[in-house]
Amino acid sequence: MESHFSLITTLASGFTLALIFGLIAERLKTPALVGYLLAGIVIGPATPGFVADTDLAHQLSEIGVMLLMFGVGLHFSIHDLMAVRRIAVPGAILQMAGATLLGTLAAYFWGWSLTEAIVLGLSLSCASTVVLLKALEKQNALDSENGQIAIGWLVVEDLITVLILVLLPTMASFQGGDTGSSAQSTDTLALLKVIGITLLQVGGFVALMLIVGRRVLPWLLWRVARTGSRELFTLTVITCAIGISYGAAELFNVSFALCAFFSGMVMRESEFSHRAAEESLPLRDAFSVLFFVAVGMLFEPSILVNQPLHLLAVVGIIVFGKSIISFIIVMLFRYPLKTALMVSASLAQIGEFSFILAGLGLTLGLLPLEGMHLLLAASLISIAVNPLLFMAIPPIKKVFIKFSPDFVHKTDAHIDPISELPLDYSQAPLDKPVVLVGYGQVGRRIAETLRAAELPCVVIERHREVVEALRNEGVAAIAGDAHETEVLLHAQIMQASMLVITVSGTMAAQPIMDQAIAINPNLEIVLRTQSEEEWRLLREQQLGTVFYDAHELAKNMAVYILNRYEVDTESLDLPVFGDSVSGTAATTEMAHGTNNTSQGSH
Repeated sequence: MESHFSLITTLASGFTLALIFGLIAERLKTPALVGYLLAGIVIGPATPGFVADTDLAHQLSEIGVMLLMFGVGLHFSIHDLMAVRRIAVPGAILQMAGATLLGTLAAYFWGWSLTEAIVLGLSLSCASTVVLLKALEKQNALDSENGQIAIGWLVVEDLITVLILVLLPTMASFQGGDTGSSAQSTDTLALLKVIGITLLQVGGFVALMLIVGRRVLPWLLWRVARTGSRELFTLTVITCAIGISYGAAELFNVSFALCAFFSGMVMRESEFSHRAAEESLPLRDAFSVLFFVAVGMLFEPSILVNQPLHLLAVVGIIVFGKSIISFIIVMLFRYPLKTALMVSASLAQIGEFSFILAGLGLTLGLLPLEGMHLLLAASLISIAVNPLLFMAIPPIKKVFIKFSPDFVHKTDAHIDPISELPLDYSQAPLDKPVVLVGYGQVGRRIAETLRAAELPCVVIERHREVVEALRNEGVAAIAGDAHETEVLLHAQIMQASMLVITVSGTMAAQPIMDQAIAINPNLEIVLRTQSEEEWRLLREQQLGTVFYDAHELAKNMAVYILNRYEVDTESLDLPVFGDSVSGTAATTEMAHGTNNTSQGSH
């Protein structure tokens, strides 16, 4: 049965053990991904008993990488990528160079050849996008400026790694490896030709996606959405994430992950991008688990006994060497301390591209088998340790504040101008403004209503291009994460009369409310939710005026119907859809505005 149903047995064993070990890990207050890695070790060839199909697990994990990168692209616009290019491009280049140098020196000291040492160093220099995304999601920092810097940094690393992958066979020919040595007389010409072809392929793919895909994919999504078929819509999203990625990778020789990222980024132009992200979320989560299971399956325990010092050195380069290098780079570019710590933690691991580089190096005779075993073991350790590094960011910052407050103040004082209100607002604070968190479909309609009523309002929005557009329209807006106290203070929360949170969910809203009330105890809070359970929870806690999207939509549709039949709604005792919450019984005059808000959330 095992040979006939290898796909089913791999999926069943991988998911089941990942669930069991993930639950155990959470109970022990450790990240669930540690449990996923252990599940991979259990069903891998290094342990007795059942052994899953390693090659099949690797392919399934690639699907997870594609879906995850596609999801990132749906939240990461071209403007976001361009906004962080000043730090992402030079930072990625310098960090990869520094990590490669450390790895090369270590391996050369062990007695490896220079070529083998360089390949090991290159494999250590690139971080895992999947691990980064999971960490940012856990920290609720995926859409924050620091998160966007880290993602942009890794996108640049991926592009550089693609170029390195193409150049490795050429390097092997120079060394007289498996590809032969007949081309050694034209080394320089061959190298330049390979680099030129690679740049043309990558450039052609990016141009095709930005010029053609930017128009075709949103149009396709709109046409499919018009059919009303949820199955077709989901199929379209998965096709764009996987089908286009595979086709582009075959045509342009670009990685699956990079293709999926750009597919998602151009689909973000569609008005249905939010729905596309929701439809693909369950598959993204499921297959991303398989990525960690596949990593665990590659673990070779004998390396712990045979080369413990070498393994310790490799782990040290990944966790500490890369972190210190990236920390120094970010600080030299005069970014805040928290940004430097976030980027440092993000890059202190290795993953999929490291395996691909090492595997190709092994095939070409440029890396010994020991190097592959070292990378796999170090990857597992660094991935397991990475969540702990993110947890250590606040304590580390406190240590800096305690022992070097002037340094922290100096670095944090260099803030992006768009993260503060313009000088005229700072010198003349608004009179009891409404602080509006989020400028999506809901927040935009609320802001337009407040402007029409000439009520002072300050918008907090994570996306820089949105804030820049608002400022051009004369709206007081700042770019930042409302979870951070500094952002709330810059938004004049102390002078505010009301805080309106348009992001849905208690997980997102609770920390914002806690910090805002701590600063301004007299603040009135208005928030929304898309879940009836969360709505009841917020009501019980009496945290503010809560609007439940489904209730508001049903109520206003009912009011409209009654008005069309000329029923006097003022004298009629209208039913309330669910338990009453302060502020949820909108008046007839506000029906149109609330209806728009509710529709905007779906």
